Amino acid sequence: MSTKKNLTAERAYDQPSFDPVPSFRLTNTPNPAWKVREGLSDATGLGTAWALDGENGWKTWNLSETPPRNIYPLLTGAIVPRPIAFVSTLSGDGVPNLAPFSYFSMVAHNLPLLSLSFSLSPRRPKDSRENILATREFTVSIISEPFVEAANVTAVEAPAGVNEWEICGLTMTRSVDVKPPWVKESAVGLECELFYTYDIRPPGTDEVTHTLVLGLIKRVHVRKSVLTDHGTIDPAKLRAVSRLGGTTYARIGEGFDLGRPSWNAIEQCLPRSDRQK
Repeated sequence: MSTKKNLTAERAYDQPSFDPVPSFRLTNTPNPAWKVREGLSDATGLGTAWALDGENGWKTWNLSETPPRNIYPLLTGAIVPRPIAFVSTLSGDGVPNLAPFSYFSMVAHNLPLLSLSFSLSPRRPKDSRENILATREFTVSIISEPFVEAANVTAVEAPAGVNEWEICGLTMTRSVDVKPPWVKESAVGLECELFYTYDIRPPGTDEVTHTLVLGLIKRVHVRKSVLTDHGTIDPAKLRAVSRLGGTTYARIGEGFDLGRPSWNAIEQCLPRSDRQK
C-alpha cells in the first residue's frame, strides 16, 4: 500500500485546475504614451480607476503600537511578490536540512551577495540559521512551478531528526565549493559562504527576534534549457514562483520591457526654461 498522501487536493477542489502551459509573455507597458511630468495618467482606464480608488482614503498603522502578529500579515501582503530561497544546509555533524524562506533578496553583484532573514521562535531554534552559523556554508535553489508542492512541504515544523529531503522526495546534487548540496530539480542553484550576520532585537529588549544573513555567492549553476541565445535566463522557461500574503504563491504571468531613460531624452521633453544650462 502506498504511503503517499495528497496534501493539496482537499483544499483545491473548488478552484480551477493549474494550467501547465507556460503563461509568460511580453506586452506593451500600461501606458506607452506616457509623457514627462504626466504622473498618474488618465489616458487609460486603468489610471482613471486607480485614481478613483484613491479617493476612498487610507488606513494607517503606527507599527510602534501594532502587535507583531498583526504586522506580519500586513507587511507580507504589501511587500510582494517575494522571491523564495530554497535553503540547504548541513549541521556541524553533517545532518542535512532543507527549507524555503521568502525573506530573501539579491544584495549586490560586486561582491555577489544575497540576503536571508530568519524569524526566530521561542519554541525551538531555526535549524537553517543554526547550521549556517555553525558551518558558514549553505546553498540556495530557486523554486519553480513543477516542484512547488514538494518545496512547500519542507516548511513543516518537523520534530528534530526528521530529514526534509526524504519527506519532499527531491534530489541532492553535490556542490563544488561548499558541502551542503543543492536541489537537482531546480533550474538555478547558488553555492554560498557566510559573509555577515546581524541579530535584530526590538528596542528595550535583549531578545533576538530575527537574524539577517548575507551570503557570498561562490558558484551559480543554471540549466542550459532555461538560457536564452544571449546567455541570460528566460523567465518563461525558469517558471519561478514567488510568495504573496498568507498562504498564496504566484507564478509569473505577463511582463513588459521598460528601459531606464537617459537624462538627455527627458531634458528634451522639458520647457526650455527648465533645462539645465
